[in-house]
Amino acid sequence: MNTLLFNLIMGVFIALSQPVMAEETSTKAVEEALNKVAPGLKPTSIKPSELAGLYEVVAGSKIFYVTADGKYLVEGNLIDVSANKDLTSARLGEARIAQLDKLGLDNMLVFKPKKTKHVIYVFTDIDCGYCRKLHAEIEQYLSAGIEVRYLFFPRAGVDSDSYNKAVAVWCAKDRNAALTKAKKGESLEMKECENPIKAHMKLGEEFGASGTPMIVTEKGTIIPGYVDAIRLSKGLEKEAQK
Repeated sequence: MNTLLFNLIMGVFIALSQPVMAEETSTKAVEEALNKVAPGLKPTSIKPSELAGLYEVVAGSKIFYVTADGKYLVEGNLIDVSANKDLTSARLGEARIAQLDKLGLDNMLVFKPKKTKHVIYVFTDIDCGYCRKLHAEIEQYLSAGIEVRYLFFPRAGVDSDSYNKAVAVWCAKDRNAALTKAKKGESLEMKECENPIKAHMKLGEEFGASGTPMIVTEKGTIIPGYVDAIRLSKGLEKEAQK
């Protein structure tokens, strides 16, 4: 190979490798900055954001931004003004669904319709009035093709009556029937077994739950409070079309 051809090939190789090397350097700077601010933080992903020079950091169901040199950390939503789009909210939704997927369906209490059109995740407290109202209308949600995946969020905390009832429901032979019974205020056989209730509560806290019911749509959008089946179905249809 002559010297000219060799130099041309090396020049192309170096040019192509520079963006990759620059990105790796920036990612390292971001990681080092995070280690200083939050040593125990383990990001799910670090990648360039839509805004040049700013890196998006996903940690569980949280999102924030760090400058490429690792000098500044920014909390808040990134808005695409020209498109009138909240880029952070969309990514937050994806992060929430990733967390729910990680938890797994086996660790949820599912009410499934004959034909599923939409899926919702509901953080519920057995003793919450509006949670009971929502569950009393469960057949309406199912008739609308909405699959309801329950997670427990006893607001009074661990070892409260609501928490113990949630454990008893989970440990029952027929969990769905036990939940319906508990929601009606009927007594349960207070059993104990290995359960995901604390994991549910931790996830609810990460999602910013301040009350129940808290609905999370299949795109990760949070809807605080009770919504009837008809309005919810219309909202889910609109979200699906976006």
